[in-house]
Amino acid sequence: MAISRGVRFDIPFGDAFPQGLVMVGEVVPDNEFQSREDRAAGRPVRQRVDEVTGKRQWKCTVTDPDEEKAKRASFEVTFLADVQPVPTTSEVLPGMRPIELEGLTAEPRVGGQGEFKYQTYVFRASGFKAAVSGTGTGSKASRSSGSGSSAADDASKAA
Repeated sequence: MAISRGVRFDIPFGDAFPQGLVMVGEVVPDNEFQSREDRAAGRPVRQRVDEVTGKRQWKCTVTDPDEEKAKRASFEVTFLADVQPVPTTSEVLPGMRPIELEGLTAEPRVGGQGEFKYQTYVFRASGFKAAVSGTGTGSKASRSSGSGSSAADDASKAA
């Protein structure tokens, strides 16, 4: 086999999520499982550390508006960072905000059970991209301009 298991592929955010993502809730630490005995003994909760990068893991739930199957539309994204990533956009509804991820990687996995298996991905990111006023999640229109200039910049250059 040419590609070993667990390989993470770098992927541009716009290619993975053409309509962007909506974050539901907050970014929280990705903690290791703590048994009842551990809790009773008063052992501290330990945050997971990524085996590849050595950075702490954080997680949040996101929804992909481009996904056709409702069961697969919401999933968790894991952030690999030393400090908790903070979203750069404001909420559009209580607890919901459009986001764009930075340093996005995808790791293929098999999802489902029994005869109902399908290919899925584990998405990891290094953080949030800075919010750009007026574009929200980076729509197709804002990404289609290859030069990086907007219509307003083009109009001002023509004048």
